Amino acid sequence: MNEKIKNVELSPEGSRLVILDQTRLPNEEVWLELGTAEEIYDAIFRLKVRGAPAIGVCAAYGIYILSRKICTDDYSTFYRQFHRYKEYLDSSRPTAVNLNWALERMEGVVTKNREKPVEQIRELLLQESRKIQAEDEAMCRAIGEHGLILLKDGDGILTHCNAGALAATGYGTALAPLYVGTERGMKFHVFADETRPLLQGARLTAYELWKSGIDVTLICDNMASMVMKNGWINACFVGCDRVASNGDTANKIGTSGVAVLAKYYGIPFYVLGPTSTIDMKCPSGADIPIELRDPEEIRSRFYREPEAPLQVRCYNPAFDVTDHSLISGIVTERGLVRPPYDVNLRRLFSEKL
Repeated sequence: MNEKIKNVELSPEGSRLVILDQTRLPNEEVWLELGTAEEIYDAIFRLKVRGAPAIGVCAAYGIYILSRKICTDDYSTFYRQFHRYKEYLDSSRPTAVNLNWALERMEGVVTKNREKPVEQIRELLLQESRKIQAEDEAMCRAIGEHGLILLKDGDGILTHCNAGALAATGYGTALAPLYVGTERGMKFHVFADETRPLLQGARLTAYELWKSGIDVTLICDNMASMVMKNGWINACFVGCDRVASNGDTANKIGTSGVAVLAKYYGIPFYVLGPTSTIDMKCPSGADIPIELRDPEEIRSRFYREPEAPLQVRCYNPAFDVTDHSLISGIVTERGLVRPPYDVNLRRLFSEKL
């Protein structure tokens, strides 16, 4: 197999958001057309579209589509309803900073062009959403180029959750170096954690790497220590949903455990993501809100019958925070950032200015 995946796009007439429903993978490839605020919210909340970059693109196109439903030529009326839609979508996934980042950027288009006709503002929103997607594709490629310098031909890489093409609109983040290297004839062997309880590694990472012709082996989450001990892992590459200004990083639940194991075995642990996931207003991981999800995702979602007594309490955080001391480097579209992160992340943004 060697196929490219595209999972978020605008319908030709511009009135619907078209997404690949990731909850149906790998057994079914089902495309959904979303046109209402409730449909877009539900798609983000229920992980039909997921991955920080993809969520950002989805939000940008989604708020543009909703702006077309505001039937008024009065700016104040238009902005009030736009802001309601924005706040509603923003509440769907509180941990993923790209959601808020994209919606704030789209709202900025509205507020900066208040003197223009509403119809022209809608056109500018369309242009901005397309720009966000184009930037995402270029960002993925750049992360791939910067991350590739950390690898050599034949390396074994362990990854957790899904931070590939399905999580973005390009090559993804954590998997981007593998795609770029593969294009250049390099060979890698990827070990993909299944990523309980929603199995994004099993259902999505294994699926997309296999479909792209990259050598992949699926392992249970509790097998990571064994493959590291066996000497099969040269580096860990993971994505991120939010990076605090001190380098603490929120990613899919289980990521921090992988980082602890990598530290013990002396394996470099890298976080790969766009600068839009770096929240310089967030001092540390303790300040990152952690989304708690439905207990049934643990108890019964993938089983014919519940796997635990219905009376048993379940604790189901969607993310955990990896301490900056466990992270060897953070790869962005602007390059590799090494510790100390509180200094070098600020430098990254000051250089951008």
